[in-house]
Amino acid sequence: MDEWFERLTEQVTLAHDEDLVKVALEKLTFEAGFSAYAYLRFHGDTQTVISNYDPEWQARYFDQEFAAVDPVVRAAKDRYESFAWSNISTPRMSKERRRFYGEAAEFGIRSGITVPIKTGFGRMAMLTLASNEVDFAAGKKLNPILAAASFGQVHSRIELMHLKSTRQSNIQLKANELTSLRWSAEGKSMRAIAIIENTTYSNVSFFMRCAKKALRVTSLPQATAMAKELGLI
Repeated sequence: MDEWFERLTEQVTLAHDEDLVKVALEKLTFEAGFSAYAYLRFHGDTQTVISNYDPEWQARYFDQEFAAVDPVVRAAKDRYESFAWSNISTPRMSKERRRFYGEAAEFGIRSGITVPIKTGFGRMAMLTLASNEVDFAAGKKLNPILAAASFGQVHSRIELMHLKSTRQSNIQLKANELTSLRWSAEGKSMRAIAIIENTTYSNVSFFMRCAKKALRVTSLPQATAMAKELGLI
């Protein structure tokens, strides 16, 4: 896979718009013999993904918050090193894990390789190439250092280009919460927002608390930053 990762860096670096990056990722995935890719980013307890996985699987993955039980995600967070995996079930495997693997297999996800990296400020990203063959990924030789270096450059390029995700964590914010966050992002205090929106300070405070809870963060700066990154405000 060494040459493949070199080509990955080159092709994504040369791509000058969102469509070309996604075309390059898909083309290179197929050339490596895999059937699909997923570039997953973690922002605290929320996730965004750029992927060519079946849209139904992407929807199910986020709607049911599978990232919390996904064995590949757990392994990536534990080791931060490239690895191959397979969804072969064993008698000692938990019911939850067998169920997840079974549902993934329905969409042709049976083995793969994953490259996780830390991206700063407590965040991480991972690139996964998936195959519909159980034993396919195990035959791929990975150089962890080269893989991480290559994916690190790809991640930086994608972040710089602000590529639109194909799916992200389901965050439901009401209009009042979004409005309050938007004014906060403009530097307005809660008292100022109350005056602007012709409401009370306690109402604005309530809207902010609800927004922080929905975004799974603990501070207002976190909430406004997260809402911006997710394209909510």
